[in-house]
Amino acid sequence: MEPWWAFSPEEWTAVRLSLLVASVATLASLPFGLLVAWLLARVRFPGKTVLNGIVHLPLVLPPVVTGYLLLILFGRRGPLGAFFESWFGLVFSFRWTGAALASAIMGFPLMVRAMRLSLEAVDRKLEDAGATLGASPAFVFLTVTLPLVAPGILAGMILAFAKAMGEFGATITFVSNIPGQTQTLPAAIYTLTQVPGGDGAALRLTALSVALSMGALIASEWLAARLGRRVSAA
Repeated sequence: MEPWWAFSPEEWTAVRLSLLVASVATLASLPFGLLVAWLLARVRFPGKTVLNGIVHLPLVLPPVVTGYLLLILFGRRGPLGAFFESWFGLVFSFRWTGAALASAIMGFPLMVRAMRLSLEAVDRKLEDAGATLGASPAFVFLTVTLPLVAPGILAGMILAFAKAMGEFGATITFVSNIPGQTQTLPAAIYTLTQVPGGDGAALRLTALSVALSMGALIASEWLAARLGRRVSAA
């Protein structure tokens, strides 16, 4: 008799798919997250409040609404979905790529918030000192700003990754719950709770999800504290 914590092949498939979806969602949204965080932290422009609202909208919008909007926009007949399919051969609806897109959007606010706070905490005098020595703004950003905010960037990535691992509402609305294709950890847990005898497997996957989420929160707090010490010492 196998121990209760032994994962079945189907459960491992859901775990691997969740890791794939969360990794792609985090890495694909990283450059956009850093750009938006920099705009919100450093630049004054018309519509800044609107952009800030749009970025944080997934936090307050019901996930099923976000998923439905994604289905309208990125479905095969949607304006953006048809564009990506015809130009790049990229299909989102009912594919793992769609799950990655939904997870990226749901985790984007957490990533941007962590990066924005890091950028706002940097002492601008350090950047001004680099500029007075003749360094270009891009060189100052790469050699002064980026090292100082690196822990904040990592913290944002970890939070976005954890959110992507736990994303359910928008994902199941956009790409459904197809085993081996779009069935991530939360969808697998939901399915197991609906079938007789699925309690043990649901408990295993739930314990794994809790462990991953707690690990992400601890890592994020540690990185935030490290950033605070680095900025104070600078």
